[in-house]
Amino acid sequence: MYKGVMLSVLASFTFGVLYFYTEFLKPLDSEQTFAWRMLSTLPFLTLFMWWSGDLNRVAEIFKRLLQKPQLILWLIISSFLCTTQLWLFLWGPINGRGLEVSLGYFLLPLVMVLVGCVLYKEKLSYWQMVAVALAVLGVSHEIWRMGQIAWETAYVAVAYPLYFFLRRVFKTDHLGGFWWDLACVIPVAIYLATFHSDSFAVIANFPHLIWAVIGLGFLSCLGLGSYMLASRYLPFVIFGLLSYLEPVLLAFASMMLGERISSDEWLTYLPIWLAVILLVIEGSLHVIKQQQKQRALAQNMAALDARLEDKTLK
Repeated sequence: MYKGVMLSVLASFTFGVLYFYTEFLKPLDSEQTFAWRMLSTLPFLTLFMWWSGDLNRVAEIFKRLLQKPQLILWLIISSFLCTTQLWLFLWGPINGRGLEVSLGYFLLPLVMVLVGCVLYKEKLSYWQMVAVALAVLGVSHEIWRMGQIAWETAYVAVAYPLYFFLRRVFKTDHLGGFWWDLACVIPVAIYLATFHSDSFAVIANFPHLIWAVIGLGFLSCLGLGSYMLASRYLPFVIFGLLSYLEPVLLAFASMMLGERISSDEWLTYLPIWLAVILLVIEGSLHVIKQQQKQRALAQNMAALDARLEDKTLK
C-alpha cells in the first residue's frame, strides 16, 4: 500500500503543477490545449510502459478485443469518461472556472469513499471517519452557499468514480487500459488540432509552445500514469481520501492564476484542508509504524542469526 500512497501523492503534486502550467500554453485555447495534451502524452506513456515492461498490457487488451469485439464499446465509453475529465481539467482554469472544477475534486473523494464502503465493503479508520466528517461539512456548506452544484463540479464528482469502478469490472485497471483510453481519442485530438482550428499556425507564431507542449506531455504522463497505478494498488476508500491532496493544490493554483476565495467560501475550504492534514498525519504515523516493524523484524532476524551461529560454533 505504501507504493500506492507515494504514487497518489506524486500524481496530486503533478496535477497541481499542470493546473498552473496552462499559463505557459497561451495563446492556445482549451480545445487546442486538450488536443496537444493527448497527442504529446501518448508517446511519453508508450515509452514509459516500454521501460517499465508494461507495454504487453496493451497487447493483452488487443487480444481480448479480437476474441470479444464487443469490448470496443467499453473502450470507447472508458475513453470518453477519462478524456472528457482531462479536457475539463484544462478548460476550467483557462476559462475562469478553476474553482468550480477544483470543488468537483473536493467532492470526488467523498463519492469514492461511498463507492468503496458500499460496493467493496471497505472500512474507515478513526482518522478517516473524522476526515470524511470534515469534508462533508465543507462540501455541504458550499452546496448550501451556492444553492446548487455547478455542472463542472457534478461531472468531476460522478464521472471519475464511475470510470474507476468500471475499469475494475472490465479488468482494464492498469496502464494498458489507460493507453487505450488515450489511443481511442487520438482521431478527435487530430481533428481539434488541425481541422477545428489551425493550431500549427499558432505554434509557428509562438515557438515557445513547442517546448511547452513537450513539457505538457511529460507532466501528463507522469501525473496520469501515477494516478492510474495508484488506483490499482490502493483500496477504493484510501485512494479516494488521498485524492483530497489534489483539490487543495488546485485551489491554490487557481488563486495564483487570479481567482479568489470570498469570505463566505472559507467554511467550504478550511474543513476540507483540515481533513487533508488529518490524512497526512495518519499516513505519516502509518509510515513510522511500518518502519518500526521493519526495524524490529530486522533486529529479530539478526538475533536469530546470531543464535544459530553460536550453536554452529559449539
